[in-house]
Amino acid sequence: MTDSIMYHDGNRRLQDRFDSRRISDRLEEKLTRTQFNAADKTFIESVPYFFLATADANGRPDCSYKGGLPGFVRVTGPAELAFPDYDGNGMFKSLGNILLNPSVGILFIAMDGKPQRLRVNGEATVSDNDPLLGQTVGAQLIVRVAARTIFPNCPRYIPAMQLIEPSIYAPRSGCETPEPAWKQFADFKDYVHPRQPTFKG
Repeated sequence: MTDSIMYHDGNRRLQDRFDSRRISDRLEEKLTRTQFNAADKTFIESVPYFFLATADANGRPDCSYKGGLPGFVRVTGPAELAFPDYDGNGMFKSLGNILLNPSVGILFIAMDGKPQRLRVNGEATVSDNDPLLGQTVGAQLIVRVAARTIFPNCPRYIPAMQLIEPSIYAPRSGCETPEPAWKQFADFKDYVHPRQPTFKG
């Protein structure tokens, strides 16, 4: 076993195979943290998207894209962040996994401007009565994540890209969110679930 908060025996076997245990330990010592710092908060609250990794009760993984306007993810405590669940396709792949297995991995990434990556691993909860529901336009549920590890990742392989404009479907105060075209496709329109009432701003 290992006393690391970042690594398990599988990581260690490959670190030993490639003689990278020393740098791995140094990266954990110098960069890994268990609480958000001011730069983490600024970065997290500026992003218009992130990637969420979950797994079901049997460990079968799923990864999803979550998007919104900058500020849709909030750092709500020294080691906690929260984000809304917006109207979607109703499959609840990620949030359903969280109900059975709360362990999550989050990748925040900036590909326009200065490239940045930040990993957050922790335990998530899903709530339909969180106080943030009354403050978050378009949120039908709130997910809170208690961070176990926070790690700024090297951005060297991030391509330079340009953000043109936010999605027209990202909920915003004072605007009706349009319905996506797929909800009217012949194969789906008679099966679409009703949109839930949410805070309008």
